[in-house]
Amino acid sequence: MENNDLNQLVLDKLTKVCICKSINRAAIKKAIAAGARTVIEVKKITGAGNGSCHGRRCTPKIQEILDSELAKLNG
Repeated sequence: MENNDLNQLVLDKLTKVCICKSINRAAIKKAIAAGARTVIEVKKITGAGNGSCHGRRCTPKIQEILDSELAKLNG
């Protein structure tokens, strides 16, 4: 594993996407790698969006990560 990949992995583990449920970016990316292709699927796999804000804060972040990761997979 290259140093940049390691740094990104550490950042992904430390960066909270869903603050209410304390779900990090690494968990979101893992769900996408496991086959999630929509925000609803990511939320179902990770539990994101089930906190006190009901996804108002994390849904746009999840969509952004989903778009980015799917672009990498498709392109």
